[in-house]
Parts: sequence; structure tokens; C-alpha cells
Amino acid sequence: MIVGMIGVGEMGVLMAGHIASKGIEVYANDVVSGRIADAVARGAKAAEKISDLASVCDVFIVMVRTDDQVRQVTGEILKGARAGSVIAIAGTHHPDSMKALGAIAAEKKVGYVDCPVVYGMDGARDGKLLSLCGGKAEDVEKARPALICYSRDVLHVGPLGSGEIAKTCNNLLHWVHSVSNYEALLIAKRYGIDAQRMREVLLQAPAYNNTLDRWDHTKFTWQEKDMDVALDLAQAGGLVLPLTGTVDQLVKLFSAADVKGLLYGDEATYLGRKIVALKPEEGGLG
Repeated sequence: MIVGMIGVGEMGVLMAGHIASKGIEVYANDVVSGRIADAVARGAKAAEKISDLASVCDVFIVMVRTDDQVRQVTGEILKGARAGSVIAIAGTHHPDSMKALGAIAAEKKVGYVDCPVVYGMDGARDGKLLSLCGGKAEDVEKARPALICYSRDVLHVGPLGSGEIAKTCNNLLHWVHSVSNYEALLIAKRYGIDAQRMREVLLQAPAYNNTLDRWDHTKFTWQEKDMDVALDLAQAGGLVLPLTGTVDQLVKLFSAADVKGLLYGDEATYLGRKIVALKPEEGGLG
């Protein structure tokens, strides 16, 4: 198997390195030449142009940021991709884009799989991402030997677009937990209990959630994009999701600095208000 890794930024370069470490020939391509060099240092081979990959690769893994970039990359691949090869989209994108691009690929007899990953940078570093896949079973199976190199598992969710819907469900719960975790720990902090200590307690209680466990590593970078997709799917599906709408508004106010202040600082900020611990005479514990 020969794999083309298109998009070797922060996560893509690690994914390419894991593929190379498993003895699979992998070529790295990116619009930033320095990133290609980083991938080569991890065992990949350089491909300055997508056209250099199109006619030689069995599987193309695409890890780019936007739907427009996915469309552009898919178009470049399809100019020379062999019939029977598979394009696997590993980033977070709209399921409608996946279905539309999959139909174009099918005309060229090229398979198309959406396989977004979860577990973030920690998972990418450790080779323990989880790939959530949508597409034809045979296409997922063809891509599986490459995807499993950086994944704890490769889960086939359903038809094309299903992987992105699964990722949206995961991301929605992540941001819901971010808001609920913050509000819960804010109560503890207000009454003089160390918020980090309360977090440690809750991680051993029924309230445990993975977001709370990994909260120090949440960058609060993609919440607006994630929530936009969730709300768009709700609108298109005729769903009334009031909690999702509220979280969409609240999570826009969060940053990694807010979480750091809550867990480790003397005060926290929420909805524009600074929150400090109550003194015993004010109703705090003591």
C-alpha cells in the first residue's frame, strides 16, 4: 500500500509519522514546504505537488481545515487518481460536502470515505486517535490499514457523511460538558473550595466526563465551527434543540485562559463577571 497524506500540519504530520513507523510507504504534501520537511523527518517521503501523488497512491488521507480546501484537494486528486483508490477525509467538515464530493469521486470510480478523528493532539501524538468513518464498507476496509496506524480503532458508522455526523455528536457533547463543567466548578470556587480539587473529586464521581479529564488540553479553537454544523443539521432535520442553541451562545465566551483561571487562579470570569471566593462572614465556608 502507498499512502498520500495531504495536509501535514500539527496533527497531520504526527499521523503521517505513525503511518511511516508501521512500515507503510507514505508521501506528505502541504502548501507549506516546511511542513513537508517535518513529515520527512518522521519517515515520510516528500511530494511537492498533489499531482505527484495522484497516480501512485492507493489511499489518500486529507487533513485540511475547511470545506473549500477539501473541495480543492479532492479535485486535484481526481485529475489523476487510479480507479479503485480511496480518498479518506480525516478533518471535521459538513456531511453534505462529503456526500457531494463522494458523488464526484464515484464518477471516476474512486472511493470516498469521511473519517474524522477524535481525541485531539494527545491522541495524535500517541497514535491513539479514534477514526469515525462513513462510506461504503469496502472503501472503509481499503483505507483501514492506513487509518489504524494512528488510531485506537476504526469505526464504520454508516453511509458517506455518517463519520462527520458522529464527530458532530461527539463535539456537541464536548462543548456541552465544557459549559456544564465550568458552571459546576464555579459553584465550588465561589464557596471557597479549590476548583482543581473539586475537579479531581468529580473525576471519581458519577459526574465524570472525558472533557473534564482532559480540560487542560482543550484549546477552545473550533467551538463555533462545531456548533454551526450541529445547528445546521438540527435546522435541516427539523429538530428543536434548545440546549444546543444555548450552548452555542455560551461557548463563544470561553477560552483556555478562562478554564486556567477557574482551575488555578484566585478568581474566575463568567459572562463578564469576576467571581471570587466568598469569605466565611459572607456565606462562604470556613
